[in-house]
Amino acid sequence: MSQKNETGTLIAALVITLVILAGGFWWFTRQSGMNLGGLMGGLMGGEDNPAQNPSPPTQPANPGTPAANPNSAFPPPQTVPSGTIVRIAGSTSMVQINQALKQSFEQQFPGTTVETQAGGSDKGILALLTGSVDIAAISRPLTSQEQSQGLVAVPVTKDAIAIVVGEENPFQRGLTQAQVQQVFQGQITNWSQVGGASEPIRVINRPPVSGTHQAFQELVLNGGQFGTTPNIVTMQQDATTPILRELGTNGISYATYAQVADQQTVRIVPVDGLTPQATNYPYQRELYYVYKQPATPQVQAFLGYVASPQGQGAIAATNQ
Repeated sequence: MSQKNETGTLIAALVITLVILAGGFWWFTRQSGMNLGGLMGGLMGGEDNPAQNPSPPTQPANPGTPAANPNSAFPPPQTVPSGTIVRIAGSTSMVQINQALKQSFEQQFPGTTVETQAGGSDKGILALLTGSVDIAAISRPLTSQEQSQGLVAVPVTKDAIAIVVGEENPFQRGLTQAQVQQVFQGQITNWSQVGGASEPIRVINRPPVSGTHQAFQELVLNGGQFGTTPNIVTMQQDATTPILRELGTNGISYATYAQVADQQTVRIVPVDGLTPQATNYPYQRELYYVYKQPATPQVQAFLGYVASPQGQGAIAATNQ
């Protein structure tokens, strides 16, 4: 009788032990995230069964990460109400793009109006922040301070900054990147120092409010300052035509390539043997449209159109 009791006690203890072990294993798999079914399937030789070996779950997108194409937030509009007005101001580098999109947008959506002004990237940003325009056209990236004010930049197209001289300038050679930097920082002041005639170099600079001025500092001067030597003249207004008129026979300046490509009065100076049409030309940058969050219906409609095939075609036509 004693032997039977001992056997029963032993069996009960074994059952209790198994229950405790099973409970502990269940708790461990819940805490560690282990796939028990997958583990058992693997042990049973079921690696090829997708039900037993599910794919790792897809990680959700980080809501703080911007989309690869900011334009995707605004789908191309199917209709735009008659009477819609879109006001754009900013970079002189985007005058042709603004005009091309204005004509295309107004033709696509009768009764709409796109108003454009050019006075420099900084002035466009200021007008946007004060509410006098809907979109700022800029030729430089937004600063962190501007982004903190709710501004969002949408890339429009790439652009090149061309180095230009007057058509009558006797200098017929190219410049290296180092020479361009030295010219605009006042370290080279005579054409003879770069293989030209013994004539002073007259540098025609854009005002600091110009996005092209700011982009030139980053791309060409490597973040440095323009020179302050007497041969460097800074224009009061960010307008390309007056700058080109100032070149004469010994001047040098810079402008967005699209604005000088077809000019008969100026000549583009190659840099390291490359012209702005080259894919590896050193002075390339992005042009942007900027809006203030939340985007208004007219902003969404226009920026959606910019991303459409029709809008992209209008932009491409300005580069031909």
